Amino acid sequence: MAIGSTIHTFAVQLADVDRGVYEDLTLRVARHPSETDLYMVTRLLAYCLEYQEGIEFGGGVSTTDEPAVLVRDLTGAITTWIEIGAPDAARLHSASKHAERTTVYTHRDPERVLGLWRGKTIHNADAITLQSFDPRFIEDAAARLERRSTCSVSVTEQQLYLEINGANLTTAVHTQPIQ
Repeated sequence: MAIGSTIHTFAVQLADVDRGVYEDLTLRVARHPSETDLYMVTRLLAYCLEYQEGIEFGGGVSTTDEPAVLVRDLTGAITTWIEIGAPDAARLHSASKHAERTTVYTHRDPERVLGLWRGKTIHNADAITLQSFDPRFIEDAAARLERRSTCSVSVTEQQLYLEINGANLTTAVHTQPIQ
């Protein structure tokens, strides 16, 4: 018998001063058994940092034709493709052909992730960005996860302030072109 996904519920107060986005969100996040806490926290933060009309979680780690997070326009077309972790170059190549904008949020060492893509053919690579966080930030946030979590996510001048289940964490959000 296959093990099913675990549902995590997040009550999020989002204040993205940089983009003028202020929302109270209740998010139900399905965590696949093969998905790590680090991946799930990064996916949650990517959703919050990219929040706009039409955003949704993709089908999960077992879905190959959708990203972890995506934004659709009113016609249903994917306008923003958001990968998590360290997708391979072929996946980024394909993603950048399917969406107007492609970005990657990683919980891994950004230099190692960038190294995976050096010298590889990636469509529109100069427009794809890698978003990363200060070392240990994602690990510290993941250590505070509960099945039901309350969060406050505030962003100002590329500085992210996260309050999760009573713990306060902060990091810069680092944006790098992939080539």
